[in-house]
Amino acid sequence: MLSFSVSRIRQNLFKKINSWQQIRNLNLLEFQSKDLLQKYNVAVQQFQILDNSSNDKTVLEKFDCPEYVVKAQILAGGRGKGIFDNGFKGGVHITTSKEEVLNLSKKMIGNRLITKQTPKSGITVKKVMVARSVNIVRETYLCILLDREHNGPVLIASPSGGVDIEAVAEETPEKIKTVPLNIDQPIEEQTLMEIAKFLEFKGAATKTCAAQIQKLFTLFKSVDAVQIEINPLAETDKGEVMSVDAKLNFDDNAEFRQKEIFSMDISEEESDPREVEASKYNLNYVGMDGNIGCLVNGAGLAMATMDIIKLNGGDPANFLDVGGGVKEEQVLKAFQILTSDPKVKSILVNVFGGIVNCATIANGVVAASRTLNLNVPLIVRLEGTNVTEARKILKDSGLLIQTATDLDDAAQKAVNALK
Repeated sequence: MLSFSVSRIRQNLFKKINSWQQIRNLNLLEFQSKDLLQKYNVAVQQFQILDNSSNDKTVLEKFDCPEYVVKAQILAGGRGKGIFDNGFKGGVHITTSKEEVLNLSKKMIGNRLITKQTPKSGITVKKVMVARSVNIVRETYLCILLDREHNGPVLIASPSGGVDIEAVAEETPEKIKTVPLNIDQPIEEQTLMEIAKFLEFKGAATKTCAAQIQKLFTLFKSVDAVQIEINPLAETDKGEVMSVDAKLNFDDNAEFRQKEIFSMDISEEESDPREVEASKYNLNYVGMDGNIGCLVNGAGLAMATMDIIKLNGGDPANFLDVGGGVKEEQVLKAFQILTSDPKVKSILVNVFGGIVNCATIANGVVAASRTLNLNVPLIVRLEGTNVTEARKILKDSGLLIQTATDLDDAAQKAVNALK
């Protein structure tokens, strides 16, 4: 079997996907992922959902467990160490009392949970998952994801689960096993048993683990997933092999045949509104903390632009990639999104025209500047297809647009414009 660093596989996969096409993968809340796993007979904890309705008490009366895990449902990690905007600490709690479950849910639902992965203002909790607590004796890691280097799915396994898998790959790479899979065939029994033994399952639990892996692969293929990450895939004191925590990502291109799954999408409710608006126009936007707005074409050029800005003493306010097939109206929308950020004090446009026509960008920049009555310094660096005509468009516009000869010159002008 091949062995690779899981972080490298992930990085290569998502960098390549993002550079080739603009996609926004659907993400599900934990309880939605577990519900989907159950439908494919993957073993998960029993659970119920509370939403602060009059039905919550009835739901709990029918759900008897020795111990309950109460978990706030948001699209962010670090919930256990999070803090709510009402001062309540922790988005994950354990209790044996049904009454306490209701009290905990009331403190969570309707309030914003702030974790290391949420915006500074946090994310509003609308639902709480109450699950049967299980006594875990051992935690392992399992992930199936699409990898272009292997032209298909790859399974990544480690006996060290419940922790940051990237740290495991870096510090103890011998504890990472990578297995390319054939998307047209079930995983062979011999391979399943090898993986289960690598995960250090013993006795009857080995076959149980093998069966669970096969079910996860069936799920992966059936729902057009690009990643299913189980961390931990746990062994309980009763010999159960259970997917205790699951993260599923799906290919947006499969929405037409996965309508039921995509109808569960809540990402717009929890995302930065600017990211949502950008996606409607096939733009990729990620807000940052700086004050120099960036408009570029291509993820690689976007990263280089942000790096050069930092090297020149500035701070980028965003990552905004207009892609290769951009039209003038998309440029206008990009400028509207950029200027909606009150932190933006100058804007840098950096476009290399390969597929994209520089004249299209230039016309879009001029139209946007006039439409929005742009009142922040604008620096434009264009190279490539039709660049001569593009520069003439900018010059003849009569607008206060600074042009740059290269990327370093553009970054210097964008930083100096703030002084």
